[in-house]
Amino acid sequence: MPIISLDSLTLTRQSHGERFDAAFASLTAGTGAQHLGARLVEVPPGKRAWPLHCHYNNDEIFVILSGSGQLRDGSRTTPVSAGQVLVCPAGGPDAAHQLINDGTAPLRYLAVSSMREPDIMEYPDSGKLVAFAGAAPGGDKNKRRLSLTQYRGPEVDYWEGE
Repeated sequence: MPIISLDSLTLTRQSHGERFDAAFASLTAGTGAQHLGARLVEVPPGKRAWPLHCHYNNDEIFVILSGSGQLRDGSRTTPVSAGQVLVCPAGGPDAAHQLINDGTAPLRYLAVSSMREPDIMEYPDSGKLVAFAGAAPGGDKNKRRLSLTQYRGPEVDYWEGE
């Protein structure tokens, strides 16, 4: 059974624009886990790791290790702090979630996810849809047979172009 020390992980930084910045490391890559994903995430003050989103096929749990922030959950915003466990079940926009560090210290948490694929994700703030098949979100991108990101737009008739 693999034993992982959080202090030994090498974090990878990802940032975008003024609002998004996070460092993270996988806990499950290389362990043989096939249907469970987990990562350590650190978000600097005033930032968020990812946009508000929901998964139609994957549940997530966040274990707050240190720091404080806000959980955007559907249309609510709730304060969060060290020692809390946040459960974000799969679902539509009413299940959308995002962690925001509104404190003065880094927000450090474990993000744990079922790793079901295919998955569809929706981003209510931007109106985007994302579809993955072959590897779940957070999984090995080289194994993806489908990765599609687009804005929600006019529907196309099932028979169009056939």
